Amino acid sequence: MSSRNDKQEHTADQKHDPEHGEDHGRSEHDQKRRSKKPLIIVAVAVLVLGVAAFFIWFAHRNQVSTDDAYTDGNVVTMMPKVSGYVTALLVNDNQRVRQGELLLRIDPRDYLAARAQARAQLAAAHAQLASAEQALQIARVQFPAQFASARAQEQAAAATLAQARSQYARQHEVDRRATTQESIDASTSQQLSSEANLEGARAQVAIAALVPQQVQQATITVVEREAQVRQAEAQLEQSDLNVGYTEVRAPSDGFITMRSVRQGDFLAAGTTMFLIVTPEVWVTANFKESQIGRMRPGNAVDIEVDAYSGYKLHGHVQSIQYGSGSRFSAFPAENATGNFVKIVQRVPVKIIIDRGLDPARPLPLGLSVTPVVHFQ
Repeated sequence: MSSRNDKQEHTADQKHDPEHGEDHGRSEHDQKRRSKKPLIIVAVAVLVLGVAAFFIWFAHRNQVSTDDAYTDGNVVTMMPKVSGYVTALLVNDNQRVRQGELLLRIDPRDYLAARAQARAQLAAAHAQLASAEQALQIARVQFPAQFASARAQEQAAAATLAQARSQYARQHEVDRRATTQESIDASTSQQLSSEANLEGARAQVAIAALVPQQVQQATITVVEREAQVRQAEAQLEQSDLNVGYTEVRAPSDGFITMRSVRQGDFLAAGTTMFLIVTPEVWVTANFKESQIGRMRPGNAVDIEVDAYSGYKLHGHVQSIQYGSGSRFSAFPAENATGNFVKIVQRVPVKIIIDRGLDPARPLPLGLSVTPVVHFQ
């Protein structure tokens, strides 16, 4: 009982003590202020993040980027057009070559022999053509003359037959006592022989009358010989080309890559020897279909190359491919079959590099880059 009374008295003393009551109220106020401070900090942080996000969005609202981008360029596949052993190899891996530079040489001896044979065939064809042209000139004179000669022989045979018939008639009309049996037989034989000669002359006339056909045949022979000459010329030209193909030269400036040929190897026509990567380099960037809505050819592009820290290039959008990458793949999607799942497609965009290239920093094909396209 005494302890309870002591507590009551102590409480009563606190109520009657003004200083102690003021301290108690101040502590409660401080606790409320401390409880609101985290909320204020969170609100300020959210506000700052919101402002920062707005400025970031505002600064990047007219640009898009992608990390699905790579350097690209022209690659020339070098293959021989003729077969043979490599007698001289004049290039090495990653070597720079100039257009027209000799790269390797194939043994030309077989092709030189074939060219000599083609030249001989061409000479023979020219000789045969000359002979056919002379034969045509002779035919244009000979066959009409033969026809005229046959006509003359026919007329002579007709005159001889007429004379033989007259002789035969006289021998058979006179009195038998005024002639002899030998004369009668001779006139009969002469008549029959004359008739046979006339038939033979007429046959010769029929043969000689084919003057146009005979001249045409000689003309056709000339045409055939001309065709043989052209064929021989084509064979000679092909043999010249084959001899030229034994020397493989660079079709353009570039760098030798993926060399698989060695000196002394036997090369079959159409076998890949090496690749030539041309100096022209561009960027192929695969943007999402939702990113190309405002993209136009000519938009400025900033390019960061992953291989070189801080190395930046500048270019522009050259063109946008008319089709997504999946559309031109080896196995395009068949959306009309099975269950359909919508997938965001990527569209290749060709970006030309305008400036920033450094000869000391080569850009091999296939390097990863990050292009940033700025909309106008």
